[in-house]
Amino acid sequence: MFKYRINDCLIQLPMKDYRKALKVLPKAINVSSNTFSNYRNIKLTDEQDIPHQKVVLLEKIFGLASGELENFESEYKSLQQLLEECQN
Repeated sequence: MFKYRINDCLIQLPMKDYRKALKVLPKAINVSSNTFSNYRNIKLTDEQDIPHQKVVLLEKIFGLASGELENFESEYKSLQQLLEECQN
């Protein structure tokens, strides 16, 4: 499973648009085709991430809400929990 839903978004396109998107998207987010390909193929278990600015751009381009490009849920402690742990 991939960490980001880029491929899912691309697969929904008609084939002619899919091919064009593979050329247009790297330019739109100012990365090389190879880097964009790497972004598409990041596995859920990989340490690698897409820079936040690029994720935001891709979400806007695909018409997704903030956080919808990610294929995972981040679990974080609240500030209150962190502060309580710090006191112990």
